[in-house]
Amino acid sequence: MTQPSVFTPRFAWFLGGRGMFSTIESIMAVAFAWHLYERTGDPFDLALVGLYQITPIYVLFPLTGWVVDHISRSKILIAGATMQLLVLTGFAVLMMSPHFNKWYLLTLISVYGCGKAFMSPALQATLPNLVKKHHLNQAVAITSTVWNIALTVGPFVAGILIAWLDRDIYWLLVVSALVTLTCFVNIPHMGAANTAKGKRDLLGGLRFVAQNKIVLGSLSVDLFIILLGSVVALLPVYAADILNVGPEGLGLLRAMPAAGAVLMGVYLSKFKTEFNYTGITLFASLVIFACAILTFALSQTLWLTASALFVYGASDMISVVIRGAVVQLNTPDALRGRVSAANSIFIASSNQLGDFRAGTVAAALGPVNATLIGGWCALAVAVSGAWWFKDLRQLKTLKK
Repeated sequence: MTQPSVFTPRFAWFLGGRGMFSTIESIMAVAFAWHLYERTGDPFDLALVGLYQITPIYVLFPLTGWVVDHISRSKILIAGATMQLLVLTGFAVLMMSPHFNKWYLLTLISVYGCGKAFMSPALQATLPNLVKKHHLNQAVAITSTVWNIALTVGPFVAGILIAWLDRDIYWLLVVSALVTLTCFVNIPHMGAANTAKGKRDLLGGLRFVAQNKIVLGSLSVDLFIILLGSVVALLPVYAADILNVGPEGLGLLRAMPAAGAVLMGVYLSKFKTEFNYTGITLFASLVIFACAILTFALSQTLWLTASALFVYGASDMISVVIRGAVVQLNTPDALRGRVSAANSIFIASSNQLGDFRAGTVAAALGPVNATLIGGWCALAVAVSGAWWFKDLRQLKTLKK
C-alpha cells in the first residue's frame, strides 16, 4: 500500500509561504544595505541595521514563545506576512522620498525585527501541526532545503534586480509579499495549542529545555559547535590572502556550504525519511562537520577548500534535520512556541557571536590558527556532547 505523500495541500501552502518569506528577506537585506549605504556613505549604518534587527529578538523573547503557544499559529503567520508587506511598502515609499531620513528606515527595520521575533518560532512550531509524525523528518529536510536555497539564490537575484530596477525593487518585493500572504491565508485555521489562561509562565520553554536532556542536548550542541567552529566570516580572508583566488573564488567558496546543504537536503527528503540510530548519526555528522573545518583550515588549494566547505554544509544539514525533528517531536505542542523561541535565541546567538569569535581570534592569532582552534573546539563539542547527553546519543528513533 502506497504511503500518503508529505505534500498535502496545507504543507504545500506553508512551504510556498515559508520559501517566499525567506527569499524576500534575503533579497531585502542586500537591497536595503546597498541603498542605505548609497544614501549615507557611512559604514556604521550597516552595523546599525544588524543591531536594530536582532535586538527585538532578545527583548521580546519571553513574550514571543508564549504568544505562539496561546494564539492561533496560522493567525501569527498571516500577521507576520502582513508585517513584511507593510514594511516593504514603507521602504518603497521612503527610498523614493526626496527628504531622506535614515532613522525612519531604521525604525522600519526595528518593526521588521519585532515581527520576525514572533515569526521565527511560529514557523518552527507550526510544522508539526501540518504533517504526520512519520513525515516530520522529511518535512524538516524539505523546509531546510528551501530555506538554504532562499539564502543562496536571494543575494544573487538581489544584485541583478538592483542593477535592473534600482529602488523600484521594493515594489517588486511588495508584490512578492502578497504571494507570501496568499500562501499563509490558505493554510487551514489552527486553534491555540495552549488554552490555559494563566500568563505567568512566560519562561516555561526555558524550564522545559533545562529539564529535558534530549531537547537541551539538541539545542546546546548546535549553539556551541556553530559558536566555536563557524568559518563563514573568514572566507574573504582565505580567498584574498591564503588561496589568492579573488572575488570569483570567494563567490565559489560562499556557495559551497549552501550547495552541500541543499543537495543533502534533497537526498534526505527523498530517500532518507527515517534514521535507525538517530543519536549516533547526529554526533557522527557533528564529528564530520568538525573534521571539515580542520581540513578547510589546513588546505592550500581551491579544490580541497571548496570540497571541505561542501562537506561542512552537507554534514550540518544532517544535524539540522535530526535536531529539528528531535526537538519538535520531544516537545509537547503546548510548549512548542516557547521552546522554538528559545531555539531562535540559540540560533541568533551562535550565528552572530560565531562570526564575532572568528573575526576576533583571526585578528589576534591569524586566520589559519583561528580556524584550527575552531575546528578542534567543534570536535571537542561533538565528543563531549555525546558523552554528556547520553539520552540523546542513545536515541534510536526521533522520539524517545
